[in-house]
Amino acid sequence: MIRTLVALTLFAAAPWAQGATVTVADSTGPWQGYMNVSELPENGGGFVFGNSWGVPDLVANFDDGAGTLALSPNTIGDVNEFWYQNTTGTAADPTNPGGPGQRGNKVMEANLYIEVGDDSLAGQTVTFEGTVLSNTYTAAHSASIFIRDFAPDYSSSNDIFVPVSPGPFSVSLVTDPGLGRHVQYGFQSKGENVWVTDTAPFGSVVIGTVGVVPEPTTAAIVGMLGLAGFATKRRR
Repeated sequence: MIRTLVALTLFAAAPWAQGATVTVADSTGPWQGYMNVSELPENGGGFVFGNSWGVPDLVANFDDGAGTLALSPNTIGDVNEFWYQNTTGTAADPTNPGGPGQRGNKVMEANLYIEVGDDSLAGQTVTFEGTVLSNTYTAAHSASIFIRDFAPDYSSSNDIFVPVSPGPFSVSLVTDPGLGRHVQYGFQSKGENVWVTDTAPFGSVVIGTVGVVPEPTTAAIVGMLGLAGFATKRRR
């Protein structure tokens, strides 16, 4: 009994901890898109390029009336062999094999995120909360929830990625206290590009949104004062 009481006292005596909670904004939020493109695994899987991408092109579609965000496999309307393989033999031009029924020729990593770069989240435990309404992706594609804490020049980052599964989610990351860092939170969808009329069999991910962009809110964990010398180990 004595040991139990001591344990409870030490837990309650934890020092003040700063935290910020963010949620999934609707289309009025400051969403950004970034696409990383790689070769297929059978072609070596090497990185090809990465750059900013329009949010609808990721593909990420908001329905503010229904309060949803839908993620689907990336589609490319370019029939060039860079993007598609002539796997059915029906393409009129073998160097331009794209079209319905043709397999994609690249792996697309679509990142949809909100970035906070004003140091307001530096050195805090950032928690990203929301609800995944459904995930019908096949094994050909995957989706993740993430928080990323980039260095000022984006040369490195501290990250947490959690696979998407239906139901409420809460993902947390302790950010670096340094100045000029970029904290991002959002969703990643990854898999081969698919012709626009062929996406339905590959499924989609639907996420609930909120209509107001939340400001990061600071919360404190209150502990009992007066127990000097108690220290906690910071998780990394």
